[in-house]
Amino acid sequence: MNSKIWLSSPHMGGNERKFVTEAFDTNWVAPLGPNVSGLEQDIASYLVDEMHVAALSSGTAALHLALILSGVESGDEVICQSMTFSASANPIRYQKAVPVFIDSEKDTWNMDPKFLEEAIKDRIKKGKKPKAIIAVHLYGMPGKMEEMMVIAETYKIPVIEDAAEALGSSINGKKCGTFGQIGILSFNGNKIITTSGGGAMVSKNKELVDKATFLATQARDPAPHYQHSQIGYNYRMSNICAGIGRGQMEVLPERINQRRANFTFYQNELSDFRGNKFVQEPEGFYSNRWLTTILIDPEKNGGISREDVRIALEKENIESRPLWKPMHLQPVFKDFPYYGEKVSEGLFEKGLCLPSGSNLTKEELERVLKCIQGVFKK
Repeated sequence: MNSKIWLSSPHMGGNERKFVTEAFDTNWVAPLGPNVSGLEQDIASYLVDEMHVAALSSGTAALHLALILSGVESGDEVICQSMTFSASANPIRYQKAVPVFIDSEKDTWNMDPKFLEEAIKDRIKKGKKPKAIIAVHLYGMPGKMEEMMVIAETYKIPVIEDAAEALGSSINGKKCGTFGQIGILSFNGNKIITTSGGGAMVSKNKELVDKATFLATQARDPAPHYQHSQIGYNYRMSNICAGIGRGQMEVLPERINQRRANFTFYQNELSDFRGNKFVQEPEGFYSNRWLTTILIDPEKNGGISREDVRIALEKENIESRPLWKPMHLQPVFKDFPYYGEKVSEGLFEKGLCLPSGSNLTKEELERVLKCIQGVFKK
């Protein structure tokens, strides 16, 4: 059997081992330590100097803390992009709050500002003003944050910006993760850079980040004994994982260039087949192209579906996957409110994520291409 080609595998840069070895040599193997504070400084410097950062155990943990800091409690409503990974929506339920799902727009596949405002007006009319908005940058493509922020400010609703897939993406030079009151990053093993497992919360508001750090370390009050005045969480990143992240931050620009080169390769080679479409960057938008995605329309190509291509790749030991199944179609979320016109459903039916790792070789890319071309040339 051919060797496995993964969708998006970790890609080490070289200095990760140095930072991890330092953690072992100095016995900083528990949570906190020089690598944690160093990684937080690295992230803040990369995004924008006035940002404050808390390195955490996962992007999901960061989202959960962001909802707590936004005052979300049982019975409250939180607006959430429907087309996303379930980790964007699950923390809403951790708080026993109600998710209100919003459809995608066709340009970036992210939350549609038109339906965002429609939902806010309707929820207010029903006596339930949303407590927060979770906006996601899907596959590294920035959402229409400038439009969404105007709407959020009009109705005085805080925005939690889920940039888990979008480290390095930007709009008019402003980095994703810095638009909302709170930004969320993920360093899971398949992300553009990784800490093995991990994430971060970022904000210009130092008090919010300090409170997140307090809650993430079991909310221990300042006292010589262990005293707790509120519920806390074990959400801090370990010093060893942070060491991996410090090495990864050094190669982030290179990783972005490699991912973008993958996108260019696929677009150049596959756009000539009828019915194939790639999402483009609107003017001023810059995507890290974390994953290259393609829409395959069987009505335009003689009946070839997304699944035909995915299964052909699978037979060649090549990993690909459908686009995210929208949250409002998921069994666990099917009974919650949804606003839209089924754009995300159409994307899910036709969309496929192609192998996009920054460590893909030319030979591996050619192998993926040959398999896909074989499907369309039958």
